Amino acid sequence: MTGGRQRHTRAGKCSRRPCRNSKGIFMYCGKEKDIGMKELAVLSGKGGTGKTSLTASLSVLAGRAVVADCDVDAADLHLVLTPQVVRQETFQGAKKANIRQEDCIGCGACLAYCRFHAVKKSESETAGRFFFTMDPISCEGCGVCVTFCPVHAIDFAEQDGGQWFLSQSRCGPMVHARLEIGQGNSGKLVSLVRRQAREWAEKENRDYVIIDGPPGIGCPVIASTTGVDLVLAVTEPTLSALHDLERLVQLVNHFSIPMMVCLNKYDINPVMTEKIEQFCDEKNIGIAGKIPYDPSVSKAQIAQQTVVEYDPKAAVAFAIAAMWQKLEAALRREY
Repeated sequence: MTGGRQRHTRAGKCSRRPCRNSKGIFMYCGKEKDIGMKELAVLSGKGGTGKTSLTASLSVLAGRAVVADCDVDAADLHLVLTPQVVRQETFQGAKKANIRQEDCIGCGACLAYCRFHAVKKSESETAGRFFFTMDPISCEGCGVCVTFCPVHAIDFAEQDGGQWFLSQSRCGPMVHARLEIGQGNSGKLVSLVRRQAREWAEKENRDYVIIDGPPGIGCPVIASTTGVDLVLAVTEPTLSALHDLERLVQLVNHFSIPMMVCLNKYDINPVMTEKIEQFCDEKNIGIAGKIPYDPSVSKAQIAQQTVVEYDPKAAVAFAIAAMWQKLEAALRREY
């Protein structure tokens, strides 16, 4: 650079080297491009790889982002970002059957057709007939009993399955949710969280939606992934992590979504790190970053901070900032 101070622009900055913002946090600089809001999904094939901790740090570095915690079965991003809830709504989940006893004639058709053993028959007759009740935990919401009840004595209504929240964190807007224990339709709730995050980002002209996805390859992962601009798969140098990464790569490739890999705690097992790098090379997957093991990450979590806020001078903070530079370039089609 020649002369003057570095000026941070909305979608990028002025150099390719890290510099500090007003809070002392490392940011990266590059050419300004205004090509619309982009979605980054941070996933992991297994739990415990450091996905959520890294997502929180990326949210800080991104600046103008909306954060979406799509791990609705076990959401914990709020523990680090400490958001303040500004709006709370009830999530209407799966439908459940409920037998109205005043209309039931005791024919037992519901018991005969239910394949999930959700209909319970009374042990003895009362007033000349048996009574049938529905176990809400066993009911899968298929609706067969509703269809075949001859007197239409079974209600089939949506149930309260959890809550979703619009909040403000120190990183900006955040959308998150909590699915109640035993409730299904987590994919439906994930889709709702993503939709709210996109609408918020578009309304406030934000640059990114950063998604903290659930671990694994199930329905909520698919709901977190489809239609995003880039997937960051967080893994660690263990045999089980490599196996789960292979499954996650198959899933992401199925939807033809660009993908990069983050090797977290890469220095604890150099042999496995090399194997994962070989796998990524064979699959033509770029390594976004190699993050060293650092106890300051745990200390930051205890302080309810990201490591890039807690100790900006730490090697792990530099590594995460460098990784964000690659991710931002990929999202802006510069990588």
